[in-house]
Amino acid sequence: MWWGTFGLIAIEGTIFAIAIGAYLYLRSQADSWPLGAPPPDLLWGSANTLILLASIWPNQKAKRAAEARDLVRTRGWLLVCLLFALAFLVLRGFEFVALHTRWDHNAYGSVVWTLLGLHTVHLLTDTYDTAVLDVLLFTGPMEGQRFVDVSENALYWYFVVFSWLPIYAVIYGVPRLH
Repeated sequence: MWWGTFGLIAIEGTIFAIAIGAYLYLRSQADSWPLGAPPPDLLWGSANTLILLASIWPNQKAKRAAEARDLVRTRGWLLVCLLFALAFLVLRGFEFVALHTRWDHNAYGSVVWTLLGLHTVHLLTDTYDTAVLDVLLFTGPMEGQRFVDVSENALYWYFVVFSWLPIYAVIYGVPRLH
C-alpha cells in the first residue's frame, strides 16, 4: 500500500511541477502579469493555507491512532480531518471567485484555474476517501486493513498540504513581484 501511495504522489507531484512550469513560462513571455486582471485576493487563499497547515495536526493524530489500532481515537481524529477538509473545500469556492479572472479569459486565467483545479481535484478525492473511511470505521466490521488505510490516507493528505505551498506561492506571490 505504501508503494502505491508513494507512486501516486510521485506522478501527481510531477503533474503539479509541469503545471507550475507552464505558469512560469507564460509569465516569462508576458510584458505584464497577471494579464488583464489584478492579482488574486489574498484572503481566501491565505485562509485556506492556514487551514491546511492546521490540518496536519489531526491527521498526524489519526495516523498515530490507526497505527496503535485504537479504534475510538482513530474514528474521532479522522472525523476531525474530514471537517478540516470540508472547511477547506467551502473556502476554495470563495477562492475561485477571488481570482479576478475566468479560466477562458486568457492564458493567465487558464493556467491559474488549472493549478487551482488540479489541487481541488486532489482535495475532493482525499475528502471523499476520508469520508468513506469514516463511514467504514463507524459502521462496518473492523478489519486491520482499515487502520492501514487511515495511515496511508494521512500520508496522501500530507502531499495535498505540502503540494499546496508552492502552488500558493505561484498563484498569490508571483503576480505581486515586479
